[in-house]
Amino acid sequence: MATKTTTTKKATTKKATTKATTRVTAGMESVIYSSAGKAAGKVTLPESVFGAKWNADLVHQVVLAMQANARAGTAHTKDRSEVRGGGKKPWKQKGTGRARHGSRRSPIWTGGGVTFGPRSEKDYSQKINKNARIKALASVLSRKYADGEMLFVESLTFEAPKTKEAAAVFTALSSVKGHDILKDKKGNAALVITGERDENVEKSFRNFGNVTVVQAKDVNPVDILTFSRVIVLNPDQSVAMLARRVASKQERVKTTA
Repeated sequence: MATKTTTTKKATTKKATTKATTRVTAGMESVIYSSAGKAAGKVTLPESVFGAKWNADLVHQVVLAMQANARAGTAHTKDRSEVRGGGKKPWKQKGTGRARHGSRRSPIWTGGGVTFGPRSEKDYSQKINKNARIKALASVLSRKYADGEMLFVESLTFEAPKTKEAAAVFTALSSVKGHDILKDKKGNAALVITGERDENVEKSFRNFGNVTVVQAKDVNPVDILTFSRVIVLNPDQSVAMLARRVASKQERVKTTA
């Protein structure tokens, strides 16, 4: 009986490994749109980046840690040793009929020190494992893609920074099914991901308070979850960069194992 059980376990493990390998290497296709909102081709998406399993606990952990690391920690209150005054005893210890006090710096006095207030020396930063950060990024990208909130667009060529032209692009892209929110000035919150830095694109969208342009090498889970739509420019280049970031995580895992 023991021999049969061992054989079954080995077979199951081998089968599971084969499935995992297929999941990583398989690809998906998505439509690429022009700046006019018309289909202009297709891009192959690696399933390891855009077909990863949703991991809510991991994403929550990484997002909270990144938000904590972004805290400036500048809030500062003075304790009783830092406030001014209090060098003289307010009144004598006995004989006045009032409660005894030794200093006006006491927290119970107006203008006195603050007890247990925020201090600027407090460190809110948290350590984030590199593999966890990249895995959370793949999970968030996959969720955005699965929910139909991601749009792949050909490269935008602005001869000069023009907010009017950037607005026209959003209006044209709103004709794509499921992305009509882009034509609404209040609801067109979007994250624009570029393969490489383009100053004209960045400055063209800079006047939009709810649009941010970021390079694929710098995008993180917090950026993606902040915006309702994700627009990927230069899909081939941007997707390749994202795939390299996820692949580097997988290589570290293999090396550790």
